[in-house]
Amino acid sequence: MARKSLVGVVADELLDRIIAGEFPPGTAVPGELELSARHEVSRMTVREAMKTLEAQRILSVERGRGTFVNPLNRWASLEAVLRAASEGKDDASAAVQLIELRRMLESGACELAAARIGEADLERLYGHIAAMRSAHDGNEVAAFVEADLAFHDLILKASENVFAAVLFEPLHRILERRRTETSKVPDIQEHAIWHHQQIADALASREPHRARDAMDAHMQQTLDDLKTYVLEGRSG
Repeated sequence: MARKSLVGVVADELLDRIIAGEFPPGTAVPGELELSARHEVSRMTVREAMKTLEAQRILSVERGRGTFVNPLNRWASLEAVLRAASEGKDDASAAVQLIELRRMLESGACELAAARIGEADLERLYGHIAAMRSAHDGNEVAAFVEADLAFHDLILKASENVFAAVLFEPLHRILERRRTETSKVPDIQEHAIWHHQQIADALASREPHRARDAMDAHMQQTLDDLKTYVLEGRSG
């Protein structure tokens, strides 16, 4: 892998500090002199690094005032948003928005898959559910998450929409980490198994609207479980 340029290194390190909460949205980042001293680079390098983050809409320059951090919903870099979602401080908001995104995309993919999925893939879906049950009974969280992710990946591919699978590929690492967190709760596992069974049965019926509704209900249950078992526990 090629080494990052000094500009890229400085931009990444400043982004790390933003994601870590050192510079929340609306606050100013340090000036060129301070950053050049910290990173031991020229002011020109710092200026180019800032321009990189400005082009990604992570930073906004206000003439005569300084350079400020934009809120996450204005960022234009998918990679930066994913980093913020997996490492950032605003974890609750990111977790909820991730489920909202999944709901929009996966419900539609499931509707498409109902008319396109083959018998072999249906058998694999039921196999993943069986693996989830086995992992649940054996308290094997990693195996449960693996089967859960494989179930959803198969439906995305069965939709035969190349954009759906490509859009979800960068999310895999975040989904795996978040599933590991939520799947530690036995009740959440039981809910997931039941809903996966409903989704598989709906796909087997070849009824697109039924399949969409089944996935939508699963996403709603996922959101409810996140709020009840994970987010409320943090705030308590």
